[in-house]
Amino acid sequence: MHSDEPTGSSQHKRKQERAGVSRRTFLSTSAAAGASLALPHIWVPRPVHAQTAGSGTIKHLIYIRLNGGFRFPCAFNADVADQFNPFGTASGVPSGVQWGVSRLLESASYLGGAGTEGMLAPSDLADRITVMPTVDHEPLSGGADGNHTTGLERYLTGFVNGEAGIFTRIMAGLADKYTAALGEGRLILPAFVMGSSGMARGLGDFAQYRPPVLSGAGFERFASSEGAPPEWSERMITEIDARMRDRQHPALRSQVDAYIQTREATEAYSEIFASEPLKVGNGSNEPFDGLSNAQLAGIFGNSRESNDIRLGLRLFHYGCPAIYLDQGGYDYHSDEEPNLPGAIDNMGRMISGLIHALPLMQHPDGGTYWDHTVIAIGSEFSRTAGGGRFNSARGSDHNGDYSTRWMSMPFFGGPILGGRIVGASTNRSNLSPEGTVYSYRSVVNTLMDGLGCDPSVFFPADDFVLDLLREAT
Repeated sequence: MHSDEPTGSSQHKRKQERAGVSRRTFLSTSAAAGASLALPHIWVPRPVHAQTAGSGTIKHLIYIRLNGGFRFPCAFNADVADQFNPFGTASGVPSGVQWGVSRLLESASYLGGAGTEGMLAPSDLADRITVMPTVDHEPLSGGADGNHTTGLERYLTGFVNGEAGIFTRIMAGLADKYTAALGEGRLILPAFVMGSSGMARGLGDFAQYRPPVLSGAGFERFASSEGAPPEWSERMITEIDARMRDRQHPALRSQVDAYIQTREATEAYSEIFASEPLKVGNGSNEPFDGLSNAQLAGIFGNSRESNDIRLGLRLFHYGCPAIYLDQGGYDYHSDEEPNLPGAIDNMGRMISGLIHALPLMQHPDGGTYWDHTVIAIGSEFSRTAGGGRFNSARGSDHNGDYSTRWMSMPFFGGPILGGRIVGASTNRSNLSPEGTVYSYRSVVNTLMDGLGCDPSVFFPADDFVLDLLREAT
């Protein structure tokens, strides 16, 4: 955790002092069961060269996938023909906004509820949001990848059968940061995956960097280590472990080392996991970073996605660089016409809540969470009705056309200058691109550079989106 955090009891201090466990080992033990564990490594600093003007401006990333393929022009590239957005555009949008705001973003059924005072509909916040209308998985291909399996693979890893999930790349890119923190006696949390586990895939050299995958609602069941064995007992346990290791054949000692380090990592991190702020469902009125858990529940509601967002904001306090989550279910091959407005209303609450809450939350490093956080929203692909407003079942499908191809990805947060279009815009009548089309991997490169990742984890064949992030100051 940050160095200005309370350290608790003397027992906890001793645990921190002996928690010189490799960051890589902790990540391995937090990933899928049965994974092999990595040994500690020697930190050899490598020169890191900034790739964009915004390199290192992001401390926290909230990365959201709209589950199932999202019909983007119905929200974020709305000033197009009716066959692409049958719901129309919003009125009363803030002046200077370049991107097309859908009428569906005017809906905000949650406003007026307890805890939502001061929140606005997403359409009224469009000047805080920037959109890339034409992000494509493979800009040089002949058409879209409209297959659920392979499209999702591309979103999670950058490629079909990619060797590393995007969050695994992030953790590999930040490995030196974690090693340095441990050398200073500080514990900082890893990135967390709260959605599709493929985002945490790690093969080959990437295996040791896989981030934890959370499948529960939070840390309510974690208990503090107060009442742990006394120091003499801990010393005896350590000596027994060492004797056990020394009796093993040299070829087996690494497995014993991994076991010992796993236990030490668990003890060290359990103090953070047991903290009250991470129990986001406890209804506490005690302010933490400026907002209480009860206030966050009022802002975001109590859906699964709301719990993930609220937990992520608390994890950020302890150094977590990024969270990933899936939101909603948008695979409307039928009944999209009646159901999409309500689904987008739920998504809108998340957007509105983040834009409202982040500036109210004081960051441990100074400024607000808004100053240090970027939110990025995408999906495995967009959707098409094949030339009509809807298909014959009042829904939409996905194939190889422009309507399926373009992810109109929105971005917001302090490091983003809002209200803009970045990259190519689209022809209103047929969605043909007008300007530079960026690959999805280029977007990921840019976000990883914003987080300060080592360039060795970038996608080397893909460019950077040079005007997405504000210039570092």
